[in-house]
Amino acid sequence: MNLLKKAVLTASVLALSVSASQAREQIKIVGSSTVYPFSSYVAEELGATTSFPTPVVESTGSGGGMKLFCAGNGMNTPDITNASRPMKEKEWNLCQKNGVTDITGAMIGYDGIAFAQSSSNNDVQFTRTQILLAVAAKVPVNGKLVTNPYKKWSDIDASLPNREIIIYGPPTSSGTRDAFEELVMEKMTKKMAGYGKKKYHTIRQDGVYIPSGENDNLIVQKLERNKDAFGIFGYSYLAENSDKIKASKIDGKLPTPSTIADGSYPVSRSLFFYVKKSHISKVKAMQPYIDMFMSEMMISEDGVLKTIGLIPMATDLRNKVQSSVKSLTPLTEEMVKARTVIK
Repeated sequence: MNLLKKAVLTASVLALSVSASQAREQIKIVGSSTVYPFSSYVAEELGATTSFPTPVVESTGSGGGMKLFCAGNGMNTPDITNASRPMKEKEWNLCQKNGVTDITGAMIGYDGIAFAQSSSNNDVQFTRTQILLAVAAKVPVNGKLVTNPYKKWSDIDASLPNREIIIYGPPTSSGTRDAFEELVMEKMTKKMAGYGKKKYHTIRQDGVYIPSGENDNLIVQKLERNKDAFGIFGYSYLAENSDKIKASKIDGKLPTPSTIADGSYPVSRSLFFYVKKSHISKVKAMQPYIDMFMSEMMISEDGVLKTIGLIPMATDLRNKVQSSVKSLTPLTEEMVKARTVIK
């Protein structure tokens, strides 16, 4: 190859490389398995009703999604990450370190964390304290913290079933696990003698609690096979599989759209997605996708996503969030610390 041809080829390769770094047709979305069904529905709708290609949505867990999202601004990084809890300060700091400094957060609604079992079993109801004592690595016995000795639910409380404690739950990368640790473990241990008013959230690793990946449908399948087991996952999966599994009451409340929305179900949380604003001008489908997701058609009381398990926000809050997202309000460190996406 002569020098002229080689120079032309090199220039062509560089031009293609630059072009690829500047634009992309298809949206890349990662993050929460709980938000995944809602994000996927909007993605499919965008692909079906517009000229844009259907976005790629991956269920990586909230934590895993944040790592990918905050890795940098390159077009080989995700445009959007879903989360079943607010962005953490350490994730914000990672984004800032890697130049992902222009972010907008969107709240889409609510979800409850179900503690469920096979529908063929008798109903069981728990307190958060009883669930804590089943999953914690260390528990108080005679005023001292010891390695968790409980093997059966009846070991914790005689009123509970004489069943082996087996719990299929989310892995450490999951926002559902983060929320479970906060709303059940930390909430209870800071009030309980033996923990010294500290927020304790270490889950036992002796085989009683079984991390079961980011696909919550796999937990549902395991509950069908193992009648003794309980599973921890988002309400939408409970709603979709009500013929196979049923929720247990926690502190006297079942997870329902009304108890989750009003906060009376004690294991309720908000759902989010976060947008990398530096990609919006390069991935033309992003703005239409965001607009569609935040539309009344999707997230209102009469919205489509409610039919697959999303619990809508009250009208006033929804209007505020929609306005904030429409104007691409920048996420700030103060907002992250306050665990919100609106000023």
